[in-house]
Amino acid sequence: FGSHWMEIDGRTIHYIDEGQGPALLMVHGNPTWSFAWRRLVRDLASEYRVIAIDHLGCGFSEKPQADEYALDNHIRRLVAFVEQLDLNDATLFAHDWGGAIGMGCAGRLPDRFRRFVLMNTAAFRSRSIPLRIAACRIPSFGTLGMRALNLFSLAALRMASEQPLSPAAKTGFLAPYDSWANRVAVKEFVHDIPLHQSHRSYATLKAVEDSLKQFQDSPMLLAWGMKDWCFSPEFYQEFCQRFPQAEQHPIADAGHYIFEDAHDELLTTARDFLHRTE
Repeated sequence: FGSHWMEIDGRTIHYIDEGQGPALLMVHGNPTWSFAWRRLVRDLASEYRVIAIDHLGCGFSEKPQADEYALDNHIRRLVAFVEQLDLNDATLFAHDWGGAIGMGCAGRLPDRFRRFVLMNTAAFRSRSIPLRIAACRIPSFGTLGMRALNLFSLAALRMASEQPLSPAAKTGFLAPYDSWANRVAVKEFVHDIPLHQSHRSYATLKAVEDSLKQFQDSPMLLAWGMKDWCFSPEFYQEFCQRFPQAEQHPIADAGHYIFEDAHDELLTTARDFLHRTE
């Protein structure tokens, strides 16, 4: 895909922009980047304009070492991104941190979003955190593991997918995170999980959560890898309770990387949803 670049708040953001038609905005999580959407972009660009952003610090976007990685900063940058591209009637595809960031953006720009495809993500407060992620938040130890040894990204290659990833996929997921400096956002995302009211991003996440109710009547697809140990089925059930009219599509044998474990089923389900809700 061709690379595109945008300056937001003095920082350079990378994104891909393929095809023509109604806009599909794909928002990734941690430790991935727009590469995660590659097959959906390829397969949907024949009918839609498919845009996939790299968050600041991720993919081919700029990776400043400054403190610019709180949830509110990510949401503000995505808001500016949507406004600069002048997206309207957009469909949000969100995974992992993309849920909080993407729904946070939609909450601030509700008139620009019409449909939602959410998968293995969250956009509300939770005290649930897997032990293996909690360990990464231990001062010094976690930073050394994530930034010096790249353990978080390496572990994701094995733990986030139920099916073995191809060597090419492994190379792709790791490619932007090849040095201490380039892993800054990987570490910052882990430390930005707001478990307590005193956390810098707690109020932002609560505001995202409070904004969800305005989309209860919007077309929504909840596609979920049910073997996800991170955004586990309890997150899926909470989304189902918050959005009882949403189309539900659990995939029993898929893990966190649903786009790797069940690409064909995810593509068919998403395309059918898009066609039905045109």
